[in-house]
Amino acid sequence: MRSEKPPREGNLTPVLTVEGLWKGYPSGEGWLPVLQGVDLKVGPGEVVAILGASGSGKSTLLHVLGMLDRPDAGSVRMGVREMAAATEEERAALRNEAIGFVFQYHHLLPEFTALENAAMPLLIAGQTRDAAEGRARDLLELVGLSQRAGHRPGQLSGGEQQRVAVARALANDPRLILADEPTGNLDRATGEALYKLLYSVARRGRQSWVVATHNEYLAAMADTRWRLEDGILKLPGS
Repeated sequence: MRSEKPPREGNLTPVLTVEGLWKGYPSGEGWLPVLQGVDLKVGPGEVVAILGASGSGKSTLLHVLGMLDRPDAGSVRMGVREMAAATEEERAALRNEAIGFVFQYHHLLPEFTALENAAMPLLIAGQTRDAAEGRARDLLELVGLSQRAGHRPGQLSGGEQQRVAVARALANDPRLILADEPTGNLDRATGEALYKLLYSVARRGRQSWVVATHNEYLAAMADTRWRLEDGILKLPGS
């Protein structure tokens, strides 16, 4: 399948290449196919929106792209590295080094401050506290929360909590960020502000984004839009 827009100039190697991706699960009636021959390419700094109703398979697709689940068939490449058949250790290393996640619910640790939550991936990776918190401060400033660094999640609004989640996803400077309904718990104005932030971050950094959403209005801000129907990626309106 082709995308809505031509390839970007510059680095012609896609950050993510998916070919012939199949994924299904056992059900009471035998086997339920969720993804059926999905093809997708994501370029450097590109924001791709995956539209689809609840239960259409968007989360399954992101889990496979994020190396959380294995496909039943097909190819998933990060750059030139084939990951569909990689060992669990290789997949875990790639998740830690090259992929960030933002989910519908922020999953912040309630007992830690915004700064500590944003620094957590770096501390887990073995960085010193000073280095991790320095990077986290820069990221909180990037997402407009430098004045809220010392606040715990319960002291932040829903939109602010998701901004902390974005900062945390950026901590290890990943090449790809996967966002699963990141505005699902937010009102329209807050959701729109968060999407604008996501796209601004993608433009100024090296990150590419794949955002799963059911919201047509917010998806329209993306560089490229696909619709997931019956396990197949289609161009909207096709």
